[in-house]
Amino acid sequence: MHSLETDCQTVKQKLDSDHPFLLLDCREQDEHTLVNIPEARLLPMSEIQNRISELDDQREAEIVVYCHHGMRSLQVATWLQQQGFTNVKSMQGGIDAWSCEIDNTKQRY
Repeated sequence: MHSLETDCQTVKQKLDSDHPFLLLDCREQDEHTLVNIPEARLLPMSEIQNRISELDDQREAEIVVYCHHGMRSLQVATWLQQQGFTNVKSMQGGIDAWSCEIDNTKQRY
């Protein structure tokens, strides 16, 4: 596991314990519409550079980014860290791993 990654079980525990953090879906709108984690905020990777100011109040907060399989979210987490965000992780395996390990009612694609 990359140092910027966390697993879906850890993310699920955070959600279940009402641990305050931002769950960020960096997939595109059509992917988010198809399947998502309801607590997540959608901010597509293709738009994040132009919309980074929307996250200004989260610079010190814990952020977990996810995508389909974990590649885009790792890129976004790395980029956010380079922009000065101090506590960013990528959810390893993305929504696909979430569908397999946490909630098998979620559609896989």
